[in-house]
Amino acid sequence: MSQPIVSLRALSRRFHGPDSPPVLDRINLDIQAGEFVALLGRSGSGKTTLLRTLAGLDPVTEGEAALPQRRAVVFQEPRLLPWKPVWQNVALGLAGNATTTRQRALNALREVELAHRAEAWPLTLSGGEAQRTGLARALVREPELLLLDEPFASLDALTRLRMQSLVGELWEAHRPAVLLVTHDVEEALLLASRVLVLANGRFIDDVAVPVPRPRRRSAPGFDALRLRLLAALGVDEDGHDAAAKAA
Repeated sequence: MSQPIVSLRALSRRFHGPDSPPVLDRINLDIQAGEFVALLGRSGSGKTTLLRTLAGLDPVTEGEAALPQRRAVVFQEPRLLPWKPVWQNVALGLAGNATTTRQRALNALREVELAHRAEAWPLTLSGGEAQRTGLARALVREPELLLLDEPFASLDALTRLRMQSLVGELWEAHRPAVLLVTHDVEEALLLASRVLVLANGRFIDDVAVPVPRPRRRSAPGFDALRLRLLAALGVDEDGHDAAAKAA
């Protein structure tokens, strides 16, 4: 196997001094070029801290991290600048002259089916359109590592399904390495090649997803993987806390 594009070794992260409990606790992680990894975990498990470390937003103070230079993040909120039209939000920070950067932005918007909204103001966009703009802004940078921080959480159910499908199609077309942070087990199984479960700052499960693409919830093996991941999260198949139910 080739050299991984992401390599973490004994990575720890603390927020209140060297003697405080770690949010990330000596974790090791390899992500290969073109691999789609989903990260599951309960609130407070360390998911966002790990993503911020991979994005370079949090420093590495304990352990080692080898990361690619070209990284891009799509957050839960689109974080668009309301005083710039859509295409300028996508082109924000790109090197090159105005003609070149505009064309690159339009190409990225075309891929997310938003070329017709290039001149629109962000406040006129629907939630799905705003999130697609954020996705275009990430893709236009041709990242080696694409980080998705619960990017569909605020969307309605139908828009969420369309966005899941779009992300899958774009990954197939560009093949960056992807880390998707999500609370949705089925979303992780529909999109990822591998699913990690994080609890108390450590990985407690690492599950390959061999289900053929395009994936369906009715596919053989899908439900068994879903139940395994729910069990790792301490949740029963109806979404109830397994420990509380046992008590």
